[in-house]
Amino acid sequence: MAKRYAENISLGDALKEFIGKNKLDKGLDKVNAKEAWVTVMGHAIVKYTSDVKLDRETLYVQLTSSVLREELSYGKEKIVKLLNEELGRELIKKLILR
Repeated sequence: MAKRYAENISLGDALKEFIGKNKLDKGLDKVNAKEAWVTVMGHAIVKYTSDVKLDRETLYVQLTSSVLREELSYGKEKIVKLLNEELGRELIKKLILR
């Protein structure tokens, strides 16, 4: 049965508790990583992106342009830093461009 509180709690706190109890953190992290890629990289790069997948602490990005993949490979560390700043925590440790 659900736990009842005598005092009122904020909706944000209730959602955080629900996400924690139902172990939805990993699924939300995957969605947030995809959204962060779109936000950080912009439309010009996103249109050459066919898939973005977060697995553990590694972000796999499937690109349709080999030239773009080569250019982005030079700045992997900076991209990871920008993505983590967008996410607000150290979620991504490694970036693999395919």
